[in-house]
Amino acid sequence: MPHRSSLRWGLSLLLLGLLHGPAAATTEEAIAAGDVSTATRAPASASSTTQTVPGLALGEAYRPGVDLDGYLLSEKLDGVRGYWNGRRLITRGGIPITAPAWFTADFPAAVLDGELWMGRGTFALLSGTVRRSEPDEDAWRRVRYMVFDLPDHPGDFETRLNLLRGLVAASPSPFLALVEQTRVADHDALMVALEQVVAAGGEGLMLHRRDSLYRIGRTADILKVKPYLEADARVIAHLPGRGRHEGRMGSLVVEEADGTRFRLGTGFSDVERDAPPPVGSVVNFKYHGRTNNGLPRFASFLRQVETL
Repeated sequence: MPHRSSLRWGLSLLLLGLLHGPAAATTEEAIAAGDVSTATRAPASASSTTQTVPGLALGEAYRPGVDLDGYLLSEKLDGVRGYWNGRRLITRGGIPITAPAWFTADFPAAVLDGELWMGRGTFALLSGTVRRSEPDEDAWRRVRYMVFDLPDHPGDFETRLNLLRGLVAASPSPFLALVEQTRVADHDALMVALEQVVAAGGEGLMLHRRDSLYRIGRTADILKVKPYLEADARVIAHLPGRGRHEGRMGSLVVEEADGTRFRLGTGFSDVERDAPPPVGSVVNFKYHGRTNNGLPRFASFLRQVETL
């Protein structure tokens, strides 16, 4: 899809003064439907009553054979996607994020794309913090807005990255940071980097094509590099737990976009089993290939994604 208006970005440049800045268990059997019964700074207090879903660039899965000389490499942060519209933060689903006023007080007025992040292995805590209607200020002090793109800029990724460095450097905010981007030599080097990040508790890596424009939707300009595959599915039903999980959710019946239904029963914390993703919501799961029947192997719940 086409990139956004250069006129809008030109106006933003004038406002910002940037012209003077630096350029565990196997998947269960599929079930039938009848079985599921058992540098101008923006005011942080600005708000909007209209829920608008932002147009975001989304990555595809990496496959060997890509010419890596054309890409920049960064860590895939296990956080909550955050879109800064120049006035406030919203989720990828268009839900306003209630952050403390001081958290965004010194963010630039430019439109930013990034990830709210607390650190490796903290997604559950971060997700709870972001979802609260009344912000937990102590928790928000641990959050950083890790930015990686300028959606409204018409230039290629390296140009956008250079401008983004200037914006972040010019802001006095201790809660705003830039996602580091580096070069990678080849597939073997990429796999070494992936192994190191995962061993340290990270989720994976991202590749971003250096000469790419900001394109809304799924694009091969952005590639996700992980030790497993991921997919989304809609929750169809909750199935009761047994044994240790008696009295709470045991598994979800989920359905992928192509109609594939299966039970998703691993990867949940006790808290998530007590308050599982509601029927109709979308969840993200990881898996390791498909069976001959098209079912995901070793599927495990990762997170609820509909409102994030």
